Amino acid sequence: MAAGFQGGLVQAAKRTATTTTGRVFGLICLMYFITYVDRVNVSTLAPLMSKELGLSNIQLGLVLSAFGYPYALLQILGGTAADKFGARKTLTICGGIWALSTIATGFVGGLFSLLLVRIFVGIGEGATFPAATRAMASWVPESRRGYAQGMVHSASRLANAITPPLVILIAAYLGWRGAFLALGCVSMVWVLAWLFYFRDNPRDHTGVSLQEIALLPEPRQKTQAGAVKVPWGPLTRAMMPTTLVYFCYNWTFWLYITWLPSYFVQAYGLELKHMAAFTFAIFAAGVVGDTLGGVLTDFVYHRTGDLPASRRLVVVFSLIASMICLIPALFVHDLVTIGFSLASAFFFLELTVGPIWAVPMDIAPHFSGTASGIMNTGSAIAGIVSPIAFGLVIDLTHSYTLPFYGSVLLLMIGACIAFFFMPSRGLVASSATENATTGQANSPRISTMRDVAGQ
Repeated sequence: MAAGFQGGLVQAAKRTATTTTGRVFGLICLMYFITYVDRVNVSTLAPLMSKELGLSNIQLGLVLSAFGYPYALLQILGGTAADKFGARKTLTICGGIWALSTIATGFVGGLFSLLLVRIFVGIGEGATFPAATRAMASWVPESRRGYAQGMVHSASRLANAITPPLVILIAAYLGWRGAFLALGCVSMVWVLAWLFYFRDNPRDHTGVSLQEIALLPEPRQKTQAGAVKVPWGPLTRAMMPTTLVYFCYNWTFWLYITWLPSYFVQAYGLELKHMAAFTFAIFAAGVVGDTLGGVLTDFVYHRTGDLPASRRLVVVFSLIASMICLIPALFVHDLVTIGFSLASAFFFLELTVGPIWAVPMDIAPHFSGTASGIMNTGSAIAGIVSPIAFGLVIDLTHSYTLPFYGSVLLLMIGACIAFFFMPSRGLVASSATENATTGQANSPRISTMRDVAGQ
């Protein structure tokens, strides 16, 4: 089994480095990295910003959650836009918005302006993950979807790990305002690279070989985007259990990325450099978890041929293991033990990401942007509620332990939902739809459900 993991990972890494499809995939990984740097830089610099701007914990919680409101509202809309107009246009526009908003953060003067720019960062990043999933549905073979989703989210978790020391280093030379200016400029460079290199249809890219094309899914007809209507009812019902599971996962995840730096500074009195070391170690564990979760779900699929089970089993195991590892943080106050507990819990938590993000591509490949937008709405809602709840509980009780009780409970609930209710059937085009794309019928609809276990 270990040899299978290692061989599969080596081959996948080789494809990423040496092929056009791999380089496009690498560009998507880079986007995940950059968006998370721009997403969590505020939480890293929060102690400095709070001091200069005079923010309380409740106000800081509002700032940390402000990103989540537009992020939640634009998940489904952004995914649908990517399905209709393509990931190239969608990500170019959204990338420009989040890059300029990150730059603008360096010029804020108080709570209101800080809230405003964070809302615009949320607007810019709202469609990014659904649009990227739409792109991967065309550029990644079905058998490698778990690996692909695990790797792109590994890039985001790598950003979580690197951002604290990186941003603090930049701030040491440029100040916290200069750090936002520099990071926003890096984001703008990625936007230009995406615009000039990516194509929605791999067959339109001059660098793609015939061998690569043979491995990719069949392209969606150009007329199909305008002819086929999104099957909102069946698609929403199919994705709802996965959305609830993802909400439970993200409740704990958002606690990590928004409050962890302040947690170590305020609860344990760590200096910024020591805080950065602890957060780096914890988020680095998540990088490994993301990669392993994607490889593991594809490995189980290859061995069993049961696609739904390969997603479900990894998700259930990861959530339960994370819950168990988080329990010591409720009762122990030793800093080293706390660090190990949080790192272990985050490692297992991140095993969830590869398999759960593969689900939208499994059950609705032609509507993967919309499906992933529905699912990621669960993350966005958790991103709104979780940071505010954490700050409110701390200010009311002066306890940094109580918020983690909610995490333990929701991880258990998420595991139960995943085990019993995650989808085992996929949404595919009906014959009416196929005829519509070729001009043989005038009533395009997608409503047919079929088992995807043997695909």
